[in-house]
Amino acid sequence: MAMTPKELLNQLMQTEGAMCAALVDYNSGMLLESVGSGMDLELAAAGNTEVVRAKMKTMKSLGMQGTIEDILITLTHQYHIIRPVEKHDGLFIYYVLDRSRANLAMARRKVLEAESQTAI
Repeated sequence: MAMTPKELLNQLMQTEGAMCAALVDYNSGMLLESVGSGMDLELAAAGNTEVVRAKMKTMKSLGMQGTIEDILITLTHQYHIIRPVEKHDGLFIYYVLDRSRANLAMARRKVLEAESQTAI
C-alpha cells in the first residue's frame, strides 16, 4: 500500500535515534513536508539541495553513469541521510539521526523501504 509523504516521514521517525525528516524539492530547494525537531528544516532543505546539485554536477562533469542512491554525512553527534526519490525526479528525503542512539544500517534500510512505498 502506498504511503503519503507525511506517512512516510512519520514512519521514519519510528526508528531509534530519529530526530527529524523532510521531503525536499531539489529543483527549487523548497521543503515540501517535514516532521520532528532539532533544526531549522527549511534552511537544511535549501542547504542540502546544494549538496545534491553539486554531486549531480560533478558526476556529469566526470561522465559518470548512474544515479545517486544516497548521500551520507557523518557529523560528531548526528547522521544525515539524503536519498533521492527514485520514482519522482527532483525530490529527495532528508533524514537526521542522533548518532549515539541510531543504527546507521537500519536507518538506511528504513529510508529505502519507505521511499519505495511512497505515493507523491
